[in-house]
Amino acid sequence: MPSPQPREPEPLQARRLEFTPAEIGALAHLYRGEVYRSTVWRTRLDSSTNWAVVTTGIALSVTYSNTEASPLPLVLVGLLVTVFLLFEARRYRYFNIWRARARLLETDFYAPMIRGEAITPNADWTELLANDYRKPNYHISFPRAVGRRLRRTYGWILAIQALAYYGKLAIHPVPLTTLSEVWERASIGPIPGTLVVLAGVAFHTSWLIFALVTYRMELTRRRERRSLIAMG
Repeated sequence: MPSPQPREPEPLQARRLEFTPAEIGALAHLYRGEVYRSTVWRTRLDSSTNWAVVTTGIALSVTYSNTEASPLPLVLVGLLVTVFLLFEARRYRYFNIWRARARLLETDFYAPMIRGEAITPNADWTELLANDYRKPNYHISFPRAVGRRLRRTYGWILAIQALAYYGKLAIHPVPLTTLSEVWERASIGPIPGTLVVLAGVAFHTSWLIFALVTYRMELTRRRERRSLIAMG
């Protein structure tokens, strides 16, 4: 008997070239939802930033309230601001999910519509967005999130804290006349002033280096992208 001929595979259904009005309406509601969620998480970012600013302001007020006040509050607030930075970096990773989705819809759906171009659902951006909904994940790592918040906000807060601390050592209770007075004023109980100042220099140098390293990570990530359509 002759062997049966293999069945030819059925042709794949051609993908549509345009969204239907119902699908465009659904995408409009989807965009509104993503903007709302990004706004909520943006508010949470502002809350942790406000905590850092307020605590720094309180430390400045206490430290400069009189000439005999200790500079210790400025040392402690530097550690507290670091904790707020870690909190905010975690929140930023969530915020970045909704922000990236909303931004993708703006650049690849609404912008072509406004320009009068055809909106093609088989473009790369639809696959990228669909995969992000199927398998949601963070778009950036925790170190990169810390670096972003550090460069954009917390670096300035920490810089003000450092300047205020060393300014306190320089002018209170009287202006400095010799370098040895710095070590005496910087001492904290049994901890010698030399060790305290060196620890402060190491602390602020470390976050500067971290900001630069994560910035290089950002540049490397951008160069590795094969397409301008990306998230995060």
